[in-house]
Amino acid sequence: MTLRLSIDPDATTAPYEQVRAQIAEQARSGRLPVGYRLPTVRGLASELGLAANTVARAYRTLEGDGVIETRGRAGTFVAAAGDAADRAAAHAAREYAQHVRRLGLDHPAARTAVEEALRAAYGTD
Repeated sequence: MTLRLSIDPDATTAPYEQVRAQIAEQARSGRLPVGYRLPTVRGLASELGLAANTVARAYRTLEGDGVIETRGRAGTFVAAAGDAADRAAAHAAREYAQHVRRLGLDHPAARTAVEEALRAAYGTD
């Protein structure tokens, strides 16, 4: 299994987000197994024709999302992304529910806000 990324320079999505999204999708789908060692920031940047800071930003975001983990000099590896993503989503949902309750929104209004945000994030109608 190898990491396969492609960057579309004409896309409206920033290159770091293209890198982040592709790695996250490959990790969650199992194409990149847990424990898979990712290329170094400089190595991947060179391979993709991007600035090292662009790849570093994608890696930082992925690490914050629990998709990858850095083990110092040993490198950067795919983490147990599915479990981490599920836990993070559940945590965010609990925080959202508590927040809208404090704001006084009823259940239908809170649900509508979530559905609108998801449509905007995923670009669906």
